[in-house]
Amino acid sequence: MSIEPPESPASSPEGSPEGSASAPSRRTFIATTTVVGGVVVAGGLIGGPSVFGAEPAGAAEAAPDSRVSLTVNGKQYTVTVDNRTSLLDLLREHLGLTGSKKGCNAGACGACTVLVDGRRVNSCLTLAVRLDGAEVTTIEGLSKGERLHPLQQAFIDQDAFQCGYCTSGQIMSGVGCIDEGHTGSPEEIREFMSGNICRCGCYVKIVRAVEQTARGK
Repeated sequence: MSIEPPESPASSPEGSPEGSASAPSRRTFIATTTVVGGVVVAGGLIGGPSVFGAEPAGAAEAAPDSRVSLTVNGKQYTVTVDNRTSLLDLLREHLGLTGSKKGCNAGACGACTVLVDGRRVNSCLTLAVRLDGAEVTTIEGLSKGERLHPLQQAFIDQDAFQCGYCTSGQIMSGVGCIDEGHTGSPEEIREFMSGNICRCGCYVKIVRAVEQTARGK
């Protein structure tokens, strides 16, 4: 039968004799351990650049940009923008046209709807660099001076808004819906404007406003 040798008593960190080759205590190990770039290194940093002063890879490289010429509400603009800039941010941040609202910024609410070459688009999902030579119409471009667009007037007549945040997108989508000929019935209007959300629940009056405008077209 085998006999295991007795374990030697563990000495405290204070009582360890000088020159002892015993492993460091758990407390000492934790105190002197640093995680560097996902690698655990005992005893602090070993070589390499400082983690605090290191820059992310590619941080010094400028983001690519492009020169874009497009017509917005009948006026031509030429701008240089970051290639990642959305049409919504171009309109709001570069051109000062804040009528198009940033709601979800994910194409789910329709508050940013504008017309590009006569077609409805979610401007938050449309890259500005793809629109060179395009013609864009926003809510600011619908009225003729003091004269409102018929759908803008219909929204007032039908009281088709409450907080008003989604209204510009609703009107732009409604204009597109009318131009596309999708106004044969209230159900058809609801179907083709289903991408525009009104959190105040003014859908019935919005449909009436679109119907009113379509009848008078």
